[in-house]
Amino acid sequence: MKKYTILFALLVLAYNGFSQTVIDSGSFFLHKFAQNIGRETYVLSKNGNELTYDVNFKFTDRGRPVPLNAQLVLTSDNEPLALFIKGSTSRFSTINDSIRIRNKQATIWVDSVVSTATLKTPAFPVAGYSPGTVQMMLLKYWNRHGRPKSMAMLPGGTVMISKDGTETLNFKNKQLVLERYIVSGLIWGNEIVWTDQKGNLICLITNDAEGDKLEMMSEPYEELLPELISRAATYCMRLFSSSMKMDMAKNKMLAIVGGNVIDVESSANISNATIIVENGLIKQVGKASEIKVPAGATIIHAEGKTIVPGLWDMHAHFQQAEWGPAYLAAGVTTVRDCGNEYEYINSIKDAIDSHKGVGPLILKAGIVDGTGPMGLGTVKAATKEDAVKVVNMYKNNGFVQIKIYSSVKPDIVKAICDEAHRQGLTVTGHIPQNMTTKAGIDSGMDMINHISYVYAMMKKNKDGSLNLQDSMSQAGFELLKNHHTVVDATVGVYEMMMRSDKDDIKDMEPNYHSLPLPLQTLFSTMGMPPAAAKANKPRYDAMLGLIKELHDKGITVVAGTDMGFPGYSLHRELELYVQSGLTPMQAIQTASIIPAQVMKMDKLTGSIKAGKQADLLILDADPLTGISNIRKVNTVIKEGQVYDPRVLHRMVGFSN
Repeated sequence: MKKYTILFALLVLAYNGFSQTVIDSGSFFLHKFAQNIGRETYVLSKNGNELTYDVNFKFTDRGRPVPLNAQLVLTSDNEPLALFIKGSTSRFSTINDSIRIRNKQATIWVDSVVSTATLKTPAFPVAGYSPGTVQMMLLKYWNRHGRPKSMAMLPGGTVMISKDGTETLNFKNKQLVLERYIVSGLIWGNEIVWTDQKGNLICLITNDAEGDKLEMMSEPYEELLPELISRAATYCMRLFSSSMKMDMAKNKMLAIVGGNVIDVESSANISNATIIVENGLIKQVGKASEIKVPAGATIIHAEGKTIVPGLWDMHAHFQQAEWGPAYLAAGVTTVRDCGNEYEYINSIKDAIDSHKGVGPLILKAGIVDGTGPMGLGTVKAATKEDAVKVVNMYKNNGFVQIKIYSSVKPDIVKAICDEAHRQGLTVTGHIPQNMTTKAGIDSGMDMINHISYVYAMMKKNKDGSLNLQDSMSQAGFELLKNHHTVVDATVGVYEMMMRSDKDDIKDMEPNYHSLPLPLQTLFSTMGMPPAAAKANKPRYDAMLGLIKELHDKGITVVAGTDMGFPGYSLHRELELYVQSGLTPMQAIQTASIIPAQVMKMDKLTGSIKAGKQADLLILDADPLTGISNIRKVNTVIKEGQVYDPRVLHRMVGFSN
């Protein structure tokens, strides 16, 4: 392997040369949660017939640097000759690739693995979402080569690019004309890119290698970012609504006949049932022998199938439009978005609510963090006056909850909670640094995200397991119960973090190979080395066991995922709850009627009752006999609109 490392270094040195002339340079600000967290710069040099882009890319995400260096070499006609790229693509992932092209032959290094390939043009070296400079040159190459429908990437994969429109913005009291492109294949789903009339990158909205939305913005145009974030949400949602017939005609009537209905309120079943849906609401539900199917109703046959309420994910981060179809395909009809970019989530929700987008009902929890090096996003509160201002901004824009993040100061936590409660909002979130779970609850937090904050309250044994009989643990349970604290456990996150990276990932996600390739790549290496996973197993087992303990002590648990495998991770969360000791019915309740009650929406949705919203899913097997049957989604109905999960999955690149 050593000889390949030396050869790679020699190739880079050869391309660097000593007679290059700098002819251009540029810089892009990098953003997460709309916050400027870094910069990408490039220097363009010319040496004879070769153009070299030397790129430095670096951002700092919640205190962790993510640096990347790249060198792209082209001919003077912008034909690719080489790409060298090394560094980090997120807080948790790295890259070390090089491609050298000569006489239609490509020599490719991925880490220390070497391969060769014969090129079929058009083809371009690009190793993912970063750096933006490489994507800018990719677009210029695509335009020069006749705008093909698809194009090979090196070291592998296929990229699809389409011209999506031209738009005019007001910039410094002048008209700025931008070209808009949709790019897919570099990440899961679609990127949206704007260039000027010469093809120079103005804005790129993408996702980094841990699935978080990231924006690259040409420095001179930084002030346009909020507007472009909002437009990106609308444009990407439109791609899905335009490809699906949205039959939202009024007076539409459905009759779902023959299915076995699970009543999550009474824990009883109705066998051979009929459900009548009219105008998006459940009009009748009961035994088929007792309900007459109205003339003209569209009949959905559910004989031999099981009907459950639409599922809730109480810890979503709607980072891209693709989550909409993916959630619905998994039977998730309602999500609580636990922190997002203000302009983006507003536009995403507006698109779905107006039937110009495809996705679940979104309940918005507005994130607020403190100042300092670990602060996340642009919405921050350092004073009590800031706290009042932030809460009012979210309240006035339809947010139903406030989410506290990790850098908020303890006295500001209380100020946020006081103002939120005064405004009729509840408060969820992390327990900030330098603050105990007890202090967060005593300050007014109604809900907690992540089981780890409950684990922190308990008496630990040396191996990380818990002594739940200890007075410290008992006091923790008593505190949660007395304050009616709701726990959004996201235990699946800890399973993914603490699994051995040598274990078969299909043990955790059986649908792994149906995921789009960029998602498979993203998740394949998540976990720990086997020795670390073994050492952490008592800690993970203890957190999983807390689900049953909380339930048995009357403490409310709601199912949430914090992203993970889109849609599928909610199924896994429920499987883990059953592993913890809950019955399948109890697990399903944590993702249906209980979150509806917590969010004070149980009169509207959360169960299959007359007068409620028609949020249902039809399963091919009974989840009460095996919770994994919750994965066998045949048909999804949200507010009376019928969806085929296979169609939804294909829309966002899943294979069926």
